[in-house]
Amino acid sequence: MDATAGLGSVPAPTHQAKEFLAYETECRSALQPLLAGLLDMAEAAGWNRRTAASTLMFLAAQQVSAATEASVGG
Repeated sequence: MDATAGLGSVPAPTHQAKEFLAYETECRSALQPLLAGLLDMAEAAGWNRRTAASTLMFLAAQQVSAATEASVGG
């Protein structure tokens, strides 16, 4: 089963990462509808929307930590 089926795709950035504010704003705009869709799916499955959102924040923080550790060899 493809967990991403029905979520859509993420458009490529039009700003370079060095254009931090524009790049970050564009990323937020690209991911917001996908996140809303994921939360809708979690809620439809019976999960509390607030709990699902909190869990996604936790998982996102784990991803950042793992990426940071990998980049410093840790």
